[in-house]
Amino acid sequence: MSGSQGVHALVRRAHEERVLAILRERGGLSRAQIAARSGLSRTTLSEITGDLLARGAIVVVNTDARDRAGSGRPAELLALDPRSGQFLGVDLGHTRVRVAVADAAHEVIASAVEEYPPGSSWPLRLAAGVDLIDRVAREQGIILSALQGIGVGVAGPYPAGGSRADVLAAFSARFAAPVIVDNNTRFAALAEASGEAEAADVLYVRLADGIGGGLVVGGRLVSGAGGAAGEFGHVKVDPAGGACRCGKRGCLETVAAVRPALAAAGVRDLGELALRREEPRVRAAMDRVADALGRVLADAALILNPELIVIGGPLPFAVPGIVTRAGAVIAAEMIPLGAGPLIRAARLGDDDGARGAITACFLQSPLLADYPAPRTPGSLS
Repeated sequence: MSGSQGVHALVRRAHEERVLAILRERGGLSRAQIAARSGLSRTTLSEITGDLLARGAIVVVNTDARDRAGSGRPAELLALDPRSGQFLGVDLGHTRVRVAVADAAHEVIASAVEEYPPGSSWPLRLAAGVDLIDRVAREQGIILSALQGIGVGVAGPYPAGGSRADVLAAFSARFAAPVIVDNNTRFAALAEASGEAEAADVLYVRLADGIGGGLVVGGRLVSGAGGAAGEFGHVKVDPAGGACRCGKRGCLETVAAVRPALAAAGVRDLGELALRREEPRVRAAMDRVADALGRVLADAALILNPELIVIGGPLPFAVPGIVTRAGAVIAAEMIPLGAGPLIRAARLGDDDGARGAITACFLQSPLLADYPAPRTPGSLS
């Protein structure tokens, strides 16, 4: 695509979103009313609304015949189609894919999850993701021809056995909309941060099969130079600790990820952990998890000075005391230069990655441009 074509596409998309924003705010309007509010010429507006009608983003809901004074052909009233999916979020995890679809009002109108075996190949995960999207659209009557953006979250800095270019290519081949690919835990951080009206600087960590995190600075997700910002799981907490999958020893992940935490507590699964969390051995093991986590987050907080620290994942969900004790460790390490960060448990569930992917799509739109523009397949590693 040439530079002039790219600029034209960006301007056209901005016009489309301007029309959609007006209809989202005002409800059904005639083309003349939309033109008056948008400042677009009749020719440009006719092209934009014609395309949006063809794609199913908007529909004709009525005419102004009842309120019309005088003769002449009644004007059509246009409105958003409530069945039209405008933004799509996909979270490709280690053992399951979750999708969420949002409309032009940024409300999630459909979601679903599909599991696949642990260790599934990357092509199988991609195929499962696309198949689930098709199934959701078919079963829930969602129109996807009007998509404005797609966010795809993947586990780890890079998809195992593949590359971000593979993810981008798979979804770009299926859907005619810009695609963003990033780490699913960072997308979860963005989802948690978007629910805080007064917190623009947020640090997020998730304790699950692995440990990942994300940084939101000034309301914007930060990926880092190599796409690995927020990898708290590989901060060393015990030089003499166990071997980590990253090749080092004593990383936070060797202590506070689900598997080593369960082993230390002497329980089989998270359900048993939740039931026995007040027993002395289990409580002592969870205290060690919280202390290690708190030290890592305290160091990060001293460097980054976030307004909010969010701790999520299935481990603190099973043992909420982890959040409380880690928060006490963080507070004890802060220096007296004003109030320290607010520390809380994550509020969203397993759909946080998919919701965050949708939020990233909102932020990279021409009207809200604040997220790095999607790259071409050849520019991704």
